Amino acid sequence: EPLAGRRVMMVAGEASGDAQAAKLAAAMHKRDPNLEIFGVGGPAMRRAGVDTRFDSTELSIMGFTEALGALARVRRCYRHLKETLRGPGRPDLLVLIDFPDFNIPLAGVASRTAVPVLYYVGPQVWAWRRGRIAKLARRIDRMIVVFPFEAELYRARGMDAHFVGNPLAEDVRPSGREGALAGLGTDDERPLVALLPGSRRKEVTRVLPVMLEAARALEDRARFAIAAAPGLDRRLLEALVGHSGVEAPIIGGETYDLVAASRAVAVTSGTATVECALLGTPMVVLYRMSALSYLVARSLIDVPHIAMPNIILEERAVPELR
Repeated sequence: EPLAGRRVMMVAGEASGDAQAAKLAAAMHKRDPNLEIFGVGGPAMRRAGVDTRFDSTELSIMGFTEALGALARVRRCYRHLKETLRGPGRPDLLVLIDFPDFNIPLAGVASRTAVPVLYYVGPQVWAWRRGRIAKLARRIDRMIVVFPFEAELYRARGMDAHFVGNPLAEDVRPSGREGALAGLGTDDERPLVALLPGSRRKEVTRVLPVMLEAARALEDRARFAIAAAPGLDRRLLEALVGHSGVEAPIIGGETYDLVAASRAVAVTSGTATVECALLGTPMVVLYRMSALSYLVARSLIDVPHIAMPNIILEERAVPELR
């Protein structure tokens, strides 16, 4: 139905959510250019015409203890969105993209103010804290998921859930352009290995030094290059690489090309593991968090793997280091 004059609040967390939200926003604007979309997001959403009143990169956190440092920013953003949902100019629809610890409480605010809620790319409750499904069923009007088993899980709890396919299956492919990769050259004796340390600042500061330490030990056998996630401060990567002393050029905006050109990949657990699998490049999956966060997570996680390809296949198809 026509959406002219209507307002949509859209909330995405990290880089993968920003990318998927941007596609949805672009499709909505194509249907109705007058639709106003605002909320929380990153550079991809801004390019799609979303008024991002808060930047998702400032809210993306890793683990439980790490959340303390970002608490003030998260509270300020949440308070603003809550007041908007309760105010006279509240939106006609709330669209949530993953980011469950922030978005599920926000859905509760929306449900109490009669704002319909669409959860696009639902949270991975099947992996940990399944008790949240009951809460989602009370707060969400429609759930859009990207894995078939997720739709079955939610429908079994009485939710209006729809599997729409995984957008990565359509999007993940090399561009064919050489770009920055041309400067890497070739070396048959030292194959190229891509390092994908993640998109969240705290995540990168924990994982990339480990990757670079391994790279130092293998410098005589392989070459390394780092994929810079969208929205991540490049200076952080430069500082970590400089401190390590490892020669590892930083490649921005060409992650698929870099992975496709590499013999192997070291990748932080997350959406990027599915992208590497679709590109067919062998990978090792890493994840690292504080000791306290790890102990808490171990008590909550309900799946035997951390890598999405392993979870989908229900077997240890790629190595996991944590």
